[in-house]
Amino acid sequence: MNSFAAASHTRQTTTPLPFSRPRAAVEDLYPRLFDAILEQRIDADSRFTEDSLKDMFNVSRADVRRVLTQLSHEQVIVLRANHRPRVAAPDREQTRQTLHARRLTESTLVRLACQRPQADGLQRLRGLIERERLAVEQDRRGAAIRLSGEFHLTLAQMAGNSPLAHFLGSLVPLTSLAIARCEGSTHSCCAWREHLALVEAVEQGDASRAGMLMNRHLDHLEQTLLGSDVGHCAVG
Repeated sequence: MNSFAAASHTRQTTTPLPFSRPRAAVEDLYPRLFDAILEQRIDADSRFTEDSLKDMFNVSRADVRRVLTQLSHEQVIVLRANHRPRVAAPDREQTRQTLHARRLTESTLVRLACQRPQADGLQRLRGLIERERLAVEQDRRGAAIRLSGEFHLTLAQMAGNSPLAHFLGSLVPLTSLAIARCEGSTHSCCAWREHLALVEAVEQGDASRAGMLMNRHLDHLEQTLLGSDVGHCAVG
């Protein structure tokens, strides 16, 4: 029995759970739970419930339900009536289709972002890159993958096309799940450097270079997930 199946019994014991933390707001629960999934502390084989997650993260059941619902909308968690929640497991074909859709979407979004580079948006992107770099440096793989995805979604918001940005929001979490299942150390990641080059191109309004850099970045990601170059880049 793994820690998730045993979690429902923790009320009868004073032993702290492996990664329980002080009670936090629901907005803090999303990255903590998603990071646990991306680090495969919670994976597709884990048997967990709302109650076990409530005890593990020291939050209310309502908070857990809200975050699971959000992750379900992002296709990270599968919710079915009368069944335990489970982590989704995208297969190779689903990953291939997701990456193809991301390439078509992001090549347009990054060019649109170059037409309207905003100082506050660029500052947010640089902040995400720095947090991603630190996560890589500290070998916090789940956080590095999640922050990499947040970079792409924030860049999409700068483009000023809500339908395309919303569509990308349905693709990035699936990619993150696929990345999490790849072997390799976060220390080998190069994504934050590629993200920095993208920001510089957007800041300069160089749509041609930004489009080229985005395609190269997604090439590296595709090689990681579908090709043989598994050591090239561990987040995207």
